[in-house]
Amino acid sequence: MKQVYYNRGLGVYSFTTYPMGKLALLHLLCGIFIFWAVSVVKAEDPYRYFTWTATYGMASPLGTPQQVILINGQFPGPRLDLVTNDNIVLNLINKLDEPLLLTWNGIKQRKNSWQDGVLGTNCPIPPNRNYIYRFQPKDQIGSYTYFPSTQLHRAAGGFGVLNVYARSVIPVPYAKPAGDFSLLIGDWYKTSHKALRQILDSGKSLPFPDGLLINGQKQSTFTGDQGKTYMFRISNVGLKTTINFRIQGHKMKLVEVEGSHVIQNLYDSFDVHVGQSLSILVTLDQSPKDYYIVASTRFTTTVLTSTSVLHYTNSQTPVSGPVPAGPVNQFQWSLMQARTIRWNLTSNAARPNPQGSFHYGKITPSRTILLANSAPLINGKQRYAVNGISYIHPDTPLKLADHFNIPGVFTLDSIRSAPTADSPHLATAVLPSSLHEFLEIVFQNKEDTMQSWHLDGYDFWVVGFGSGTWTQASRKGYNLVDALTRHTTQVYPKSWTAIFVSLDNQGMWNLRSAMWDRQYLGQQVYLRVYNPTASLANEYDIPTNALLCGKAAALRHP
Repeated sequence: MKQVYYNRGLGVYSFTTYPMGKLALLHLLCGIFIFWAVSVVKAEDPYRYFTWTATYGMASPLGTPQQVILINGQFPGPRLDLVTNDNIVLNLINKLDEPLLLTWNGIKQRKNSWQDGVLGTNCPIPPNRNYIYRFQPKDQIGSYTYFPSTQLHRAAGGFGVLNVYARSVIPVPYAKPAGDFSLLIGDWYKTSHKALRQILDSGKSLPFPDGLLINGQKQSTFTGDQGKTYMFRISNVGLKTTINFRIQGHKMKLVEVEGSHVIQNLYDSFDVHVGQSLSILVTLDQSPKDYYIVASTRFTTTVLTSTSVLHYTNSQTPVSGPVPAGPVNQFQWSLMQARTIRWNLTSNAARPNPQGSFHYGKITPSRTILLANSAPLINGKQRYAVNGISYIHPDTPLKLADHFNIPGVFTLDSIRSAPTADSPHLATAVLPSSLHEFLEIVFQNKEDTMQSWHLDGYDFWVVGFGSGTWTQASRKGYNLVDALTRHTTQVYPKSWTAIFVSLDNQGMWNLRSAMWDRQYLGQQVYLRVYNPTASLANEYDIPTNALLCGKAAALRHP
């Protein structure tokens, strides 16, 4: 063995020579080290960078020019296609004349409620300012959306598609489709979002919508080849109306609902409630011509309809004849359909394990929270409430107040975990809970209207639907085997819906009506999932770029 020294002026380097046997061993060890080092580098999930600018612009969604919210000049906003565990760095620049936030509907924000994009967790982005979101769709797949969570901006646009695709090494329970279409369906108003807000602020309810849109238009075309199968991702991004979706002459195979693979039943039409998303497979197995794609309102006296076109590439025949009718105005039909949606227990999820490996039905909930929605008048104005509490936003986000121990922003006794006989009133409602609790939450709807509820930060098991008033005996009808896990559930009129949720995601999480006029007028609470021992294993620290406002405005980041 001989040592050689070499000086290049940048320092002294030593080289050692070895006999051939030791040299071969050294090469082998170096190769193993290099392979290990490269593997470690490659093991980090990819980073995806985006810059989005929110502006006002003019469009004519219902044939009349009106002001809408554009993202990068687009209405709806850009389609955000991601892969499981991608690291997203998204710079949002606000060029509106009001503060703005985007929320990522259905993205769990694991350990990271700092990026949730709602007023309980984030200061809104002031005009002519920006905020850089940093988040990861950790262990998620499926069809999701994003939209503005501030004011009634959602009524003007700013929403878009957010699809999370499985990694190539994880099989999905269907053959790769020939194409992938995303359809944002929803009710729409010709009235500006500011005028709609004034209606609500004055103590009145919103009027009936003016129409329905599919991808921000009255009509669009989706083209495919005869004999091939295509995926249609359907999301209801409207303000308040359940929508029935159907395709003339074609069966729809349901394969995924809000991140869960499901038993693959065939449907002629499907109800999509406000805030919900799903994916269907459609095989173009009919004669070569054009067919109606139809969205129509459900449970409304006046039925609004919007159509698009499914165009076979070899078609020479345009759509014709009457638009296919939807189901009759019956809640029972919709309820029975909802009960057919079952979790596919043998399918992989975003990770290579069966979705049913977590046996939710064998766990006894630690407690039950019963939440009753209502529509009271408070101080002579229309409000919406949960257990008699109509939520009001403090000037300081709850998450900041909790982090910095700022008093006077919220209390943990502001709302009861069951309805009371107290008079409805305004308050900042926060429900206390502990990390790793397993909750039973029952949504009780005594109104004669459809409701839709969403929980940020989580999926939950929808274990039961029932009519009338929920009682402990109602548990006998729960599905404790293959109930669907999702982030938004409907509650039928004068009925209840029960969910189970495992509180494994620390943070401050918004539990709200997905119907945006009800959310705006107070039908929401926050769930504080807390652990007294601070640990980065449970929750990330406050971002260094977090905006500070309200009572936190004068504070500094640690």
